[in-house]
Amino acid sequence: MATKQSQRETGTPSVLVSIIPVFSLAVLMGLAIKTFGDGATGGPAQVALMTSGAIAGLLAVLSGSKWSDLEKSVIATISSASIPILILLTIGALIGVWMMAGVIPTLIYYGAQVLNPTIFYPSALILCAIVSLAIGSSWTTAGAIGVALIGIAQATGMSPEITAGAVISGSYFGDKLSPLSDTTNLAPAVAGSELFEHIRFLLWTTVPAITIALVFFIVASIFAEPTGGEEQSAALSQALEGSFNLSPWLFVPLLLLLFMAQRRMPALATLILSVAIGALFVFIFQTDFLGDNPQEEIWQVVASGYEATTGNAVVDDLLSRGGMGSMTNTIWIIISAMFFSGMMEGSGQLAVLLRALTRGLQKAGSIVAAAGITALFANLVASDQYMSIVITARMYADEFKRRGLAPVNLSRAVEDYGTVTSPLVPWNTCGVFMAGTLGVATLSYLPFAIFNIASPLIALAYAMIHFQIREIAQPVAETA
Repeated sequence: MATKQSQRETGTPSVLVSIIPVFSLAVLMGLAIKTFGDGATGGPAQVALMTSGAIAGLLAVLSGSKWSDLEKSVIATISSASIPILILLTIGALIGVWMMAGVIPTLIYYGAQVLNPTIFYPSALILCAIVSLAIGSSWTTAGAIGVALIGIAQATGMSPEITAGAVISGSYFGDKLSPLSDTTNLAPAVAGSELFEHIRFLLWTTVPAITIALVFFIVASIFAEPTGGEEQSAALSQALEGSFNLSPWLFVPLLLLLFMAQRRMPALATLILSVAIGALFVFIFQTDFLGDNPQEEIWQVVASGYEATTGNAVVDDLLSRGGMGSMTNTIWIIISAMFFSGMMEGSGQLAVLLRALTRGLQKAGSIVAAAGITALFANLVASDQYMSIVITARMYADEFKRRGLAPVNLSRAVEDYGTVTSPLVPWNTCGVFMAGTLGVATLSYLPFAIFNIASPLIALAYAMIHFQIREIAQPVAETA
């Protein structure tokens, strides 16, 4: 009784109160997906997030919190997503301008000729893994390489869903291991481990996971049955040749983007420069296909996307992509998710739930697994991989030290469970980005994101058998 009275006085919510908004979100999301399917993220998912966030806020006020403090938490949470939102808008502009400049059509044109269906899926995996490892960004890899690979898949009769799974698997392999990756730097920084020690320790879970993914995509390619691949590929090549001046020189904007990213230029600045380079290449290579007012055309493409007019309906649908406007629904769901997350964190409900997960755990493997599961849970509730990493590492750092566990155990756990599962959550910033950029719904590509599924499962198996759990040498007790 005294505990409940103390909770009311301090505004600290109980576990029961804290779980109500999460239960609400699970029920409403389930109904949205059941009712609207792939169209759930077109509005119903946002309603579910906003409603559940409002419930969290109402319960917090009833528990003694101030609404003004909750609003400050929501503002801070949404502010943390401001750069990703700007990156989304810029990638939308980049896709549209690169379509108009012939950059992406050139990638599709040559890729369709080079990538044989019997090796297509593993080739997509390896290509994205190499690019992402070199530049440290899964988002840039998906936006620059993944879009072209999806186009090649559609042109050759391969599965866009499996292709998206290969793109995401390869992209997150590189994002997870690259010393240029923001999450790879963030995880050891907040957990208290050293960057390259963290990367070496990650190899124990990452190498088996990417091996499993590679085997899967090799088998998937062997048993693939492209539908009308040769006819579609020929029609695509003819349409592209008649609508663009195709040239190997159009690989230059992509190479410059990779160079700038590899030199660790800020992602937003890199993408803005890449849009400008793409616009320049429009005037250099595509003047034959421009109208009387090319400046206005580029302006419209940046804002609303590129509309192809090749005369082939299938190809037009494939190439009509991009524009800042194409990202508005993605940004809508991000803001809705940040509202829910801000209410949960500002009310203290998220912290209460996370503490409840660790209660009664004794074994070292169990606490490592609990940290990982917490990162996954935070991905579902906080809707952002960065928040998942920071919240989990901040929560468990002292507990790991108290139990004599090396910080690399914690930094690896938040990467294995937090970073790689983020694109599997439809309302997570990464999930909505990948779905919006690749044009494949999150729940459609989820079963084929093999690397992202295998990583946490392997990490969980290691924890359960106490394999690769690194301990800190215990200090020798002082003697009198």
